[in-house]
This record gives sequence, structure tokens and C-alpha cells, in this order.
Amino acid sequence: MRLGGRAQAAIEVLADLDARPRPVGIALRDWGAAHRFAGSGDRSAIGNIVYDAFRSRSSFAGQMGSDDPRSLVLATLVVGWSFDIERLNEDWRDDRHAPDVVTAEEAQKLAAEPPMPDWDVANLPEWLWPMFEDSFEEEALSEAHAFTQRPPVDLRVNALKSARPKVLKALKGSEPGLISPLSIRFPPGTRFSRTPNVQNDAAYQKGWVEVQDEGSQIIAALVDAKPGETILDFCAGAGGKTLAMAADMENRGQIHAFDTDKARLAPIYDRLKRAGTRNVQVHAPPIESLKTLEGRCDRVLVDAPCSGSGTWRRRPDIKWRLTPEQLDARIEEQARVLDDAKAFVRPGGYLCYVTCSVLPAENENQIERFLEENQDFALLSLGEVWEERFGADKPKPWSADGCTVTLTPASTQTDGFFMAVMEKAAG
Repeated sequence: MRLGGRAQAAIEVLADLDARPRPVGIALRDWGAAHRFAGSGDRSAIGNIVYDAFRSRSSFAGQMGSDDPRSLVLATLVVGWSFDIERLNEDWRDDRHAPDVVTAEEAQKLAAEPPMPDWDVANLPEWLWPMFEDSFEEEALSEAHAFTQRPPVDLRVNALKSARPKVLKALKGSEPGLISPLSIRFPPGTRFSRTPNVQNDAAYQKGWVEVQDEGSQIIAALVDAKPGETILDFCAGAGGKTLAMAADMENRGQIHAFDTDKARLAPIYDRLKRAGTRNVQVHAPPIESLKTLEGRCDRVLVDAPCSGSGTWRRRPDIKWRLTPEQLDARIEEQARVLDDAKAFVRPGGYLCYVTCSVLPAENENQIERFLEENQDFALLSLGEVWEERFGADKPKPWSADGCTVTLTPASTQTDGFFMAVMEKAAG
């Protein structure tokens, strides 16, 4: 497919999403199934246009005076990707699969610098902007802008089977991560660059690496799991942090991986086998399966359900689908999960609360509520563990209180994550 055909396909996908809202990945899959003539390179290119259109949706709409699919695609190509309008028109005039050529009125809009409210410049829904300002204050716009950039592909070296120099040599085009000593990164591409499919590589098949954002790696390391300890991963999902902690523990001790959703746990079994992990016991719901662990765990990790605001680089469509009602529901769910998880912490043990969110309502506010209601827990500072694990010379996360940490694309060049660690009184 030529550029015009790819642009027209992106317009069709965006129009389909307007008519039938659903995750972008599903809409792209549906388009590919209906257009089997399109090769993998074409499908990747179309996806790049669609995802970049969502990443900067409100500023592109402000630029064009419309958020219709054609306007968003034109702004993506011209404003976002710096394509020359004359070049586009030359290419599209003799391509029957291309959109109509760019009109003089559209060209004028694409060249203009119209005034916009801060939330449109930030590419955030208006109702979310006050929360973002509350979290990042004068850095709110620069932090928001970082969420509009494409993410890298990050891998965690599995220390049970390999080492970073060995993996870097095996994976051409990769480079060391910025903070985690086990992180490897493929930098984000531009325009039509394709994301490397690492899962087809021998290093992945052998269990040398796992696909995991460096922020997630950092969070798992800050749990500070020790060999011989008893750990509960209370919201384990597919097991990314479980695997990282198991390697930290050198396969000694015991990790209990649990999730209330059996389907979310399904991938963990193959991942554990490939990684060579031997100290993980998986518990399917209901929560009663954990009864024998009450009051016995050295560390309990609560990777709580959340808005996913920290993943906006990878899933930019979800910020436009998020509603205040959905956020309120997540906040209530987080409070319930924390209250359930605290029962498994032994006296003198640690409760680690994590979200992939950068919104204070899901983060600092939750911890404040929990500590007010649970006087036997005390908030600890993560600064000492950070320097011990990563050194003092690496990029630093945000911290609203000097104890908790918030990772962001701007501050740590990772996805957004929040973490707080609380110690239970020894009794």
C-alpha cells in the first residue's frame, strides 16, 4: 500500500471507532481481517497513524477545528510527522485508494497556531486536567506532553538464566535501560517504524528476557523481596512482577501469586515455566484459597486495579474513554483490595501498594485514607531502597511526600507508576 492507502485506512479505522467504541487494538485487528491484502508492514503503518492520532487527539482537533477522522489523520501526518502538504497531494492525486487531496482551507488550518485551553494542549479530557495539575503543578504540561510520545519496547533480563551483556549482544538494536540494571530497551521509532517482535526471538523463547516496561521492573525491585521470604502478589495478573521478584529471590523462599480474575492469571503458567521459576505457587480465586497465609507474609504486593493513566503512551485511547464514574469505581475497588490484603501481612511485615496511575485520587489519597483507618501501619520512605537498588545518579521519580514515588515518562522515561510501602507494627 502507498501512503495514501494507509492514510485512508486509518481514516476508516477511526470512523469505525467513532461508530463502535472499543479498544484500538481490536478495531485494527478487525480492519486487518476484512482487508487481508494488506501486509504486516501496512497494518503496522496504519496502526502507527491511528495510535498517534489518539495520543494527540485534542491538540490535533484544536488545530483543525474538528475531531473528525480525516482531520485527525491530516494533523497526524502534517503536524505530528512533518509531512509536506504538497508531497501528500502529489502522491494522492494519482492514487485511487488515497483520501481526497488536502484543500486550501485545510492547509491553512494545518499551518496555523490557534489558541487552545491547557487541557487541549495537554491532550487530556477537560475533567482530568485539574487532577493532573494537582499532581504535577507547574510541570503539568511537560508531563502531559511526555504521555503523547511513543513508548519504547522494554525487556527485563531474567537473572535466573542470563545476564544483560549477553542479551545485549544477542538482540541487535537494543541498548541498556536508564535505571534498572536488568533493563534492555528498543527505542521508540518514528512515522512508519515497526515495533520489534521480540517474542519471536530466541532470547525470549529461551527465557532470557521478559517483555516488561522498565517502570514495572523498578516497582518490582522496590518491593525488595529477599531470598527465603514469603511473598504474596495479591493482584498478580499475568505475573510480570511475580517473575521479577522470583529472580530477585534467586528461586529461594515462596511467592504466592493470586488474582481475583482467573482469566488474568492464565498466562502466568507458561511464563513461569519459560523463566525457570521454581518458587512460585499460583492461587486461583476465590480469596479463601489464601486462608493459610493470613498474618504470615513478609511482604504483600497490591498492584491495584486502576484507571491505567500511567499507560497512556501505549494505550492512548483509554484516556478518552475514561469517565468520572469509572474512576470513582476504581477508587472504591482499590480501597477494598487494600483492606483485603492487609490481613496477610505479618507483624513487622510490609504492605506495598502500587498502581499504574499518576492521579492523586488513586495514589496519595488512597494511602492517606488507609493510614487514617489502620493505625497499626506506618508509611516508610522508598528513597533508601531506591539508592541501594539503582544508585544516586539515575533519573529520579516524583515524590509528593518524600516517601512515596511516582514514575512518569518525563521524569524516569518509563510508564507511569505509583508506589507506597507501609510497615505493620511488630505487635
